[in-house]
Amino acid sequence: MLRLGDYNTLRIVKSVDFGLYLDGGEEGEILLPQRYVTKDMHIDDEVEVFIYLDQEERPVATTEHPYAKVGEFASLEVAWVNQFGAFLKWGLMKDLFCPFREQKQRMALGQHHIIYIKVDEDSYRLMATAKVEKQLSIPTTADLPSLTHGTPVDALVWQKTDLGFKVIVNNKFQGQIYDNQIFQPLHSGDKLTAYVDHVRQDGKIDLTLQPTGRQQTLDFAEVLLRYLYENDGRCNLSDKSPAELIYDRFHVSKKAYKKAIGDLYRRRLIIIEDDSIRLVP
Repeated sequence: MLRLGDYNTLRIVKSVDFGLYLDGGEEGEILLPQRYVTKDMHIDDEVEVFIYLDQEERPVATTEHPYAKVGEFASLEVAWVNQFGAFLKWGLMKDLFCPFREQKQRMALGQHHIIYIKVDEDSYRLMATAKVEKQLSIPTTADLPSLTHGTPVDALVWQKTDLGFKVIVNNKFQGQIYDNQIFQPLHSGDKLTAYVDHVRQDGKIDLTLQPTGRQQTLDFAEVLLRYLYENDGRCNLSDKSPAELIYDRFHVSKKAYKKAIGDLYRRRLIIIEDDSIRLVP
């Protein structure tokens, strides 16, 4: 079955002056326009193409890759607006439509918005919705093993709150990164790797931006030890130094820095002073 707004592997059945026709099954033959045809494409070959709708709402194929597909969230820029809604740049020749009814606030030219891409059930057209809360899921019992403490996840930064930032986790769940866990600039639309702290009773996931636990301490302890060897055995940051200075130099939290110092001290590799640490002679 043809998947609209997604990648499909289809067989080439016909060559014409303006492109190739592909076998779309129940949808009939689907055009791959000439601009996407390459010399190594031949009749009966199978090609992977993205299927969307042309200006006349007919299925058409492309070898281009959009920024996101049906069932995914993305941060897209508004290309233009008319009396029906906004049209978003999503990496294809035809922009993606977001009707006014699917906007949380009126979109304007040049703005970026977090949206979800879906197929409109009534019109069978591809569309975006900015009402992303309705598209998020609550983790089930089956999901929990993949969301244990310390597990890395894909995070799309969604919006700023009084507590920090809402994020979309693994293109499926709602997460939160709190201000006291943020040691780098964040903006809506940023994509990054975060780490599960815990899953709350309401199903939302609290995240950190750095690995947690013993392995993080061991990994950074080795980084810090190498830094000392490369800098005359001394670092002018102690466990009492401001968190901002620690992050600027090592891109870790003060908590991670103090744990690494403790690990090296227990291994009798460093001496801790009031305003610095140094290697044991």
